[in-house]
Amino acid sequence: MAIRSSITKTFGILTAGGDCPGLNAAIRGVCRAAHDRYGMNIIGIANGFRGLIEENTRALRPVDFSGILTRGGTILGASREKPFKPGNDPGEIVGEKVAAVKDTYRKLGLDCLVVLGGNGTNTTGYKLTREGLNVIGLPKTIDNDIVGTDRTFGFHSALAIGTEAIDRLHSTAQSHNRVIVIELMGHKAGWLALYAGVAGGGDIILIPEIPYDIKAIGRHLEERAKTGKAYSIVVVAEGALSVAESEMEKKDRKKYRAENGPSVAYRVAREIEEETGMETRATVLGYMQRGGIPSASDRVLATSLGTAAADLLAKGEYGRMVALLGNNIGSVDLSVPEGKVKTVPEDHHMIDTAVAVGTCMGV
Repeated sequence: MAIRSSITKTFGILTAGGDCPGLNAAIRGVCRAAHDRYGMNIIGIANGFRGLIEENTRALRPVDFSGILTRGGTILGASREKPFKPGNDPGEIVGEKVAAVKDTYRKLGLDCLVVLGGNGTNTTGYKLTREGLNVIGLPKTIDNDIVGTDRTFGFHSALAIGTEAIDRLHSTAQSHNRVIVIELMGHKAGWLALYAGVAGGGDIILIPEIPYDIKAIGRHLEERAKTGKAYSIVVVAEGALSVAESEMEKKDRKKYRAENGPSVAYRVAREIEEETGMETRATVLGYMQRGGIPSASDRVLATSLGTAAADLLAKGEYGRMVALLGNNIGSVDLSVPEGKVKTVPEDHHMIDTAVAVGTCMGV
Protein backbone atom coordinates (compact mmCIF):
# COMPACT_ATOMS: atom_id res chain seq x y z
CA MET A 1 0.00 0.00 0.00
CA ALA A 2 1.41 3.36 -1.03
CA ILE A 3 2.03 5.78 1.81
CA ARG A 4 -0.20 8.84 1.61
CA SER A 5 0.92 12.34 2.47
CA SER A 6 0.37 13.56 6.03
CA ILE A 7 0.73 16.88 7.80
CA THR A 8 1.31 15.05 11.07
CA LYS A 9 4.65 13.23 11.18
CA THR A 10 4.82 12.23 14.85
CA PHE A 11 2.04 12.00 17.43
CA GLY A 12 1.63 10.77 20.98
CA ILE A 13 -1.25 8.62 22.18
CA LEU A 14 -2.57 8.02 25.70
CA THR A 15 -5.54 6.51 27.51
CA ALA A 16 -6.83 8.26 30.63
CA GLY A 17 -9.56 7.86 33.22
CA GLY A 18 -11.16 4.49 33.89
CA ASP A 19 -10.54 1.52 31.64
CA CYS A 20 -13.30 0.17 29.44
CA PRO A 21 -13.76 -2.40 26.68
CA GLY A 22 -12.64 -1.12 23.29
CA LEU A 23 -9.63 0.96 24.29
CA ASN A 24 -7.16 -1.42 22.67
CA ALA A 25 -9.35 -1.67 19.59
CA ALA A 26 -9.28 2.13 19.32
CA ILE A 27 -5.51 2.26 19.86
CA ARG A 28 -5.10 -0.32 17.10
CA GLY A 29 -7.42 1.64 14.79
CA VAL A 30 -5.49 4.88 15.23
CA CYS A 31 -2.05 3.32 15.05
CA ARG A 32 -2.60 0.89 12.18
CA ALA A 33 -4.10 3.58 9.96
CA ALA A 34 -1.55 6.22 10.98
CA HIS A 35 1.41 3.89 10.44
CA ASP A 36 0.31 1.82 7.46
CA ARG A 37 -1.60 4.45 5.49
CA TYR A 38 0.33 7.60 6.39
CA GLY A 39 3.74 6.47 7.65
CA MET A 40 3.50 8.41 10.93
CA ASN A 41 5.74 7.88 13.93
CA ILE A 42 3.87 6.95 17.10
CA ILE A 43 4.83 7.60 20.72
CA GLY A 44 2.93 5.66 23.35
CA ILE A 45 2.44 7.51 26.63
CA ALA A 46 2.05 5.37 29.76
CA ASN A 47 -0.62 5.84 32.39
CA GLY A 48 -2.54 8.75 30.95
CA PHE A 49 -1.42 12.34 31.47
CA ARG A 50 0.87 11.15 34.26
CA GLY A 51 3.10 9.68 31.56
CA LEU A 52 3.54 13.13 30.04
CA ILE A 53 4.30 14.67 33.42
CA GLU A 54 6.85 11.95 34.27
CA GLU A 55 8.16 11.47 30.70
CA ASN A 56 7.14 7.81 30.72
CA THR A 57 6.93 7.14 27.00
CA ARG A 58 8.08 4.71 24.31
CA ALA A 59 7.96 4.39 20.56
CA LEU A 60 5.14 2.15 19.34
CA ARG A 61 5.79 -0.19 16.44
CA PRO A 62 3.42 -2.50 14.56
CA VAL A 63 4.27 -5.41 16.84
CA ASP A 64 2.96 -3.36 19.79
CA PHE A 65 -0.51 -2.76 18.34
CA SER A 66 -0.92 -6.07 16.57
CA GLY A 67 -3.27 -8.69 18.04
CA ILE A 68 -4.90 -6.34 20.56
CA LEU A 69 -8.32 -5.89 18.92
CA THR A 70 -10.10 -8.25 21.30
CA ARG A 71 -8.11 -7.53 24.45
CA GLY A 72 -9.72 -5.75 27.39
CA GLY A 73 -8.04 -2.93 29.27
CA THR A 74 -5.37 -0.79 27.62
CA ILE A 75 -1.82 -1.63 26.59
CA LEU A 76 -0.81 1.91 27.52
CA GLY A 77 -2.14 1.87 31.06
CA ALA A 78 -4.37 4.57 32.49
CA SER A 79 -4.65 6.93 35.44
CA ARG A 80 -6.99 9.65 36.62
CA GLU A 81 -4.23 12.25 36.65
CA LYS A 82 -5.66 15.66 35.73
CA PRO A 83 -2.88 18.20 35.09
CA PHE A 84 -5.20 21.17 35.61
CA LYS A 85 -6.41 19.97 39.02
CA PRO A 86 -4.41 19.62 42.26
CA GLY A 87 -3.77 16.10 43.53
CA ASN A 88 -3.28 14.74 47.04
CA ASP A 89 0.22 16.17 47.48
CA PRO A 90 -0.17 19.48 49.37
CA GLY A 91 3.08 20.76 47.85
CA GLU A 92 1.92 20.11 44.32
CA ILE A 93 1.56 23.08 42.00
CA VAL A 94 -0.89 22.69 39.15
CA GLY A 95 1.02 25.05 36.87
CA GLU A 96 4.11 22.87 37.18
CA LYS A 97 2.21 19.80 35.99
CA VAL A 98 0.84 21.61 32.97
CA ALA A 99 4.31 22.95 32.21
CA ALA A 100 5.71 19.42 32.47
CA VAL A 101 3.10 18.13 30.00
CA LYS A 102 3.99 20.88 27.52
CA ASP A 103 7.71 20.31 28.01
CA THR A 104 7.44 16.56 27.34
CA TYR A 105 5.25 17.21 24.29
CA ARG A 106 7.96 19.43 22.83
CA LYS A 107 10.87 17.17 23.82
CA LEU A 108 9.21 14.30 21.99
CA GLY A 109 8.75 16.47 18.91
CA LEU A 110 5.04 15.75 18.76
CA ASP A 111 2.85 17.33 16.13
CA CYS A 112 -0.27 16.23 17.98
CA LEU A 113 -1.48 14.38 21.06
CA VAL A 114 -4.29 11.82 20.74
CA VAL A 115 -6.26 11.29 23.96
CA LEU A 116 -8.69 8.42 24.53
CA GLY A 117 -11.03 9.00 27.43
CA GLY A 118 -14.25 10.29 28.88
CA ASN A 119 -15.52 13.73 29.86
CA GLY A 120 -12.52 14.59 32.03
CA THR A 121 -9.97 13.41 29.48
CA ASN A 122 -11.49 15.31 26.57
CA THR A 123 -11.92 18.39 28.77
CA THR A 124 -8.23 18.21 29.67
CA GLY A 125 -7.46 17.79 25.97
CA TYR A 126 -9.37 20.96 25.16
CA LYS A 127 -7.59 22.88 27.91
CA LEU A 128 -4.26 21.76 26.46
CA THR A 129 -5.28 23.16 23.07
CA ARG A 130 -5.66 26.51 24.79
CA GLU A 131 -2.11 26.04 26.05
CA GLY A 132 -0.92 25.79 22.47
CA LEU A 133 -0.82 22.00 21.96
CA ASN A 134 -2.47 20.14 19.11
CA VAL A 135 -4.94 17.55 20.45
CA ILE A 136 -7.44 15.08 19.00
CA GLY A 137 -9.89 13.26 21.30
CA LEU A 138 -11.68 9.92 21.17
CA PRO A 139 -14.83 9.37 23.27
CA LYS A 140 -14.80 6.28 25.49
CA THR A 141 -16.91 5.51 28.54
CA ILE A 142 -19.38 2.85 29.57
CA ASP A 143 -21.64 5.65 30.85
CA ASN A 144 -22.32 6.97 27.32
CA ASP A 145 -22.42 10.48 28.76
CA ILE A 146 -20.10 12.46 26.46
CA VAL A 147 -21.69 15.43 24.73
CA GLY A 148 -21.00 15.56 20.99
CA THR A 149 -21.24 11.87 20.11
CA ASP A 150 -24.34 9.72 19.84
CA ARG A 151 -22.55 6.76 21.41
CA THR A 152 -19.24 6.09 23.11
CA PHE A 153 -17.28 2.89 22.74
CA GLY A 154 -17.46 0.79 25.90
CA PHE A 155 -21.16 1.40 26.38
CA HIS A 156 -22.38 -1.52 24.32
CA SER A 157 -20.05 -4.00 26.07
CA ALA A 158 -21.10 -2.80 29.52
CA LEU A 159 -24.74 -2.94 28.46
CA ALA A 160 -24.34 -6.61 27.53
CA ILE A 161 -22.68 -7.39 30.86
CA GLY A 162 -25.33 -5.52 32.85
CA THR A 163 -28.13 -7.21 30.95
CA GLU A 164 -26.67 -10.67 31.54
CA ALA A 165 -26.38 -9.93 35.27
CA ILE A 166 -30.04 -8.88 35.41
CA ASP A 167 -31.01 -12.02 33.49
CA ARG A 168 -29.27 -14.17 36.08
CA LEU A 169 -30.93 -12.38 38.98
CA HIS A 170 -34.44 -13.11 37.71
CA SER A 171 -34.19 -16.81 38.55
CA THR A 172 -32.83 -16.16 42.05
CA ALA A 173 -35.46 -13.51 42.79
CA GLN A 174 -38.23 -15.80 41.56
CA SER A 175 -36.93 -18.84 43.47
CA HIS A 176 -36.93 -16.97 46.78
CA ASN A 177 -39.82 -14.54 46.17
CA ARG A 178 -37.52 -11.63 46.82
CA VAL A 179 -36.97 -8.14 45.57
CA ILE A 180 -33.42 -7.82 44.28
CA VAL A 181 -31.82 -4.43 43.71
CA ILE A 182 -28.91 -4.39 41.25
CA GLU A 183 -26.67 -1.34 41.03
CA LEU A 184 -25.03 -0.42 37.73
CA MET A 185 -22.56 2.36 37.03
CA GLY A 186 -23.62 5.88 36.09
CA HIS A 187 -22.80 8.78 38.43
CA LYS A 188 -24.74 11.54 36.72
CA ALA A 189 -26.25 9.82 33.70
CA GLY A 190 -28.60 6.86 33.63
CA TRP A 191 -28.01 5.54 30.11
CA LEU A 192 -26.52 2.23 31.21
CA ALA A 193 -29.13 1.47 33.89
CA LEU A 194 -31.97 2.53 31.60
CA TYR A 195 -30.92 0.45 28.61
CA ALA A 196 -29.84 -2.59 30.65
CA GLY A 197 -33.03 -2.33 32.68
CA VAL A 198 -35.17 -2.42 29.55
CA ALA A 199 -33.08 -5.17 27.95
CA GLY A 200 -33.14 -7.28 31.10
CA GLY A 201 -36.80 -6.75 31.92
CA GLY A 202 -36.25 -4.76 35.09
CA ASP A 203 -39.50 -4.08 36.95
CA ILE A 204 -38.23 -0.79 38.35
CA ILE A 205 -35.48 1.41 36.90
CA LEU A 206 -34.00 4.29 38.87
CA ILE A 207 -31.74 6.84 37.18
CA PRO A 208 -30.13 10.11 38.37
CA GLU A 209 -32.25 12.23 36.04
CA ILE A 210 -35.53 11.20 37.73
CA PRO A 211 -35.47 11.40 41.56
CA TYR A 212 -37.44 8.49 42.94
CA ASP A 213 -40.32 8.40 45.41
CA ILE A 214 -40.09 5.32 47.63
CA LYS A 215 -43.86 5.32 48.08
CA ALA A 216 -44.35 5.06 44.31
CA ILE A 217 -41.88 2.16 44.27
CA GLY A 218 -43.74 0.52 47.15
CA ARG A 219 -47.08 0.82 45.38
CA HIS A 220 -45.68 -0.73 42.22
CA LEU A 221 -44.19 -3.69 44.10
CA GLU A 222 -47.40 -4.27 46.04
CA GLU A 223 -49.48 -4.16 42.86
CA ARG A 224 -47.19 -6.75 41.31
CA ALA A 225 -47.55 -8.95 44.37
CA LYS A 226 -51.38 -8.72 44.14
CA THR A 227 -51.23 -10.09 40.59
CA GLY A 228 -49.17 -13.09 41.73
CA LYS A 229 -45.72 -11.64 40.99
CA ALA A 230 -44.06 -12.03 44.35
CA TYR A 231 -40.59 -11.14 43.11
CA SER A 232 -39.17 -8.06 41.39
CA ILE A 233 -35.93 -6.71 39.94
CA VAL A 234 -34.94 -3.13 40.65
CA VAL A 235 -32.20 -1.71 38.40
CA VAL A 236 -30.55 1.38 39.84
CA ALA A 237 -27.80 3.65 38.54
CA GLU A 238 -25.11 4.42 41.12
CA GLY A 239 -25.98 8.12 41.00
CA ALA A 240 -29.73 7.68 41.48
CA LEU A 241 -31.25 9.69 44.30
CA SER A 242 -34.55 10.08 46.07
CA VAL A 243 -36.76 13.15 45.90
CA ALA A 244 -35.67 14.00 49.44
CA GLU A 245 -31.98 13.72 48.50
CA SER A 246 -32.49 15.90 45.43
CA GLU A 247 -33.68 18.70 47.70
CA MET A 248 -30.65 18.50 50.01
CA GLU A 249 -27.55 20.65 49.84
CA LYS A 250 -24.56 18.73 48.46
CA LYS A 251 -22.80 18.44 51.83
CA ASP A 252 -26.00 17.28 53.56
CA ARG A 253 -26.61 14.68 50.85
CA LYS A 254 -23.05 13.41 51.21
CA LYS A 255 -23.49 13.08 54.97
CA TYR A 256 -26.83 11.31 54.57
CA ARG A 257 -25.34 8.79 52.18
CA ALA A 258 -22.37 8.12 54.42
CA GLU A 259 -24.76 7.31 57.29
CA ASN A 260 -27.22 5.19 55.29
CA GLY A 261 -25.33 2.49 53.46
CA PRO A 262 -22.26 1.98 51.30
CA SER A 263 -24.08 2.70 48.03
CA VAL A 264 -27.47 3.43 46.53
CA ALA A 265 -28.43 -0.24 46.07
CA TYR A 266 -28.26 -0.83 49.81
CA ARG A 267 -30.14 2.38 50.59
CA VAL A 268 -32.91 1.50 48.16
CA ALA A 269 -33.10 -2.09 49.44
CA ARG A 270 -33.46 -0.86 53.00
CA GLU A 271 -36.09 1.68 52.01
CA ILE A 272 -38.09 -0.97 50.14
CA GLU A 273 -38.10 -3.30 53.13
CA GLU A 274 -39.19 -0.48 55.42
CA GLU A 275 -41.91 0.64 53.01
CA THR A 276 -43.33 -2.76 52.01
CA GLY A 277 -41.98 -5.38 54.41
CA MET A 278 -40.83 -7.41 51.41
CA GLU A 279 -37.59 -9.37 51.71
CA THR A 280 -35.05 -7.41 49.68
CA ARG A 281 -31.43 -8.00 48.70
CA ALA A 282 -28.87 -5.74 47.06
CA THR A 283 -26.02 -6.51 44.68
CA VAL A 284 -23.46 -4.17 43.14
CA LEU A 285 -22.00 -5.25 39.80
CA GLY A 286 -19.08 -2.83 40.12
CA TYR A 287 -15.96 -3.14 38.01
CA MET A 288 -17.26 -6.26 36.27
CA GLN A 289 -19.00 -3.82 33.92
CA ARG A 290 -15.72 -2.32 32.73
CA GLY A 291 -13.65 -5.46 32.30
CA GLY A 292 -13.19 -8.10 29.66
CA ILE A 293 -13.28 -8.17 25.90
CA PRO A 294 -15.25 -5.60 23.89
CA SER A 295 -18.43 -6.57 22.09
CA ALA A 296 -18.43 -6.79 18.31
CA SER A 297 -20.29 -3.48 18.17
CA ASP A 298 -17.69 -1.72 20.31
CA ARG A 299 -14.84 -3.21 18.29
CA VAL A 300 -16.38 -1.78 15.13
CA LEU A 301 -17.08 1.63 16.68
CA ALA A 302 -13.66 1.93 18.36
CA THR A 303 -11.87 0.91 15.17
CA SER A 304 -13.91 3.34 13.08
CA LEU A 305 -13.27 6.23 15.47
CA GLY A 306 -9.58 5.31 15.55
CA THR A 307 -9.14 5.34 11.78
CA ALA A 308 -11.10 8.60 11.59
CA ALA A 309 -8.67 10.10 14.12
CA ALA A 310 -5.77 9.04 11.89
CA ASP A 311 -7.39 10.84 8.97
CA LEU A 312 -7.71 14.02 11.07
CA LEU A 313 -4.03 13.70 11.98
CA ALA A 314 -3.08 13.39 8.33
CA LYS A 315 -5.11 16.48 7.40
CA GLY A 316 -3.81 18.48 10.35
CA GLU A 317 -7.34 19.02 11.62
CA TYR A 318 -6.51 19.38 15.29
CA GLY A 319 -8.67 20.43 18.23
CA ARG A 320 -11.36 17.89 17.27
CA MET A 321 -13.07 14.91 18.89
CA VAL A 322 -14.09 12.09 16.57
CA ALA A 323 -17.70 11.10 17.08
CA LEU A 324 -20.56 8.89 15.97
CA LEU A 325 -23.09 11.26 14.43
CA GLY A 326 -26.20 9.34 13.44
CA ASN A 327 -24.94 6.48 11.30
CA ASN A 328 -21.78 8.30 10.26
CA ILE A 329 -18.35 8.85 11.78
CA GLY A 330 -17.47 12.52 11.96
CA SER A 331 -15.95 14.95 14.41
CA VAL A 332 -16.85 17.92 16.59
CA ASP A 333 -14.81 20.75 18.04
CA LEU A 334 -13.03 19.62 21.19
CA SER A 335 -14.74 22.43 23.08
CA VAL A 336 -18.12 20.69 22.64
CA PRO A 337 -17.71 18.06 25.40
CA GLU A 338 -15.73 20.34 27.73
CA GLY A 339 -17.11 20.25 31.26
CA LYS A 340 -20.44 18.78 30.18
CA VAL A 341 -22.38 15.58 30.84
CA LYS A 342 -24.89 14.09 28.41
CA THR A 343 -27.81 13.09 30.61
CA VAL A 344 -30.98 11.21 29.67
CA PRO A 345 -33.69 13.69 28.61
CA GLU A 346 -36.98 13.21 30.43
CA ASP A 347 -38.74 12.88 27.06
CA HIS A 348 -36.28 10.28 25.72
CA HIS A 349 -37.95 7.48 23.80
CA MET A 350 -36.36 4.78 25.98
CA ILE A 351 -38.06 6.15 29.08
CA ASP A 352 -41.38 6.04 27.27
CA THR A 353 -40.57 2.51 26.08
CA ALA A 354 -39.85 1.41 29.65
CA VAL A 355 -43.09 2.88 30.96
CA ALA A 356 -45.08 1.45 28.07
CA VAL A 357 -44.08 -2.11 29.01
CA GLY A 358 -45.03 -1.58 32.65
CA THR A 359 -41.71 -0.52 34.15
CA CYS A 360 -41.81 1.87 37.10
CA MET A 361 -39.34 4.75 36.88
CA GLY A 362 -39.71 5.55 40.56
CA VAL A 363 -42.43 8.16 40.23
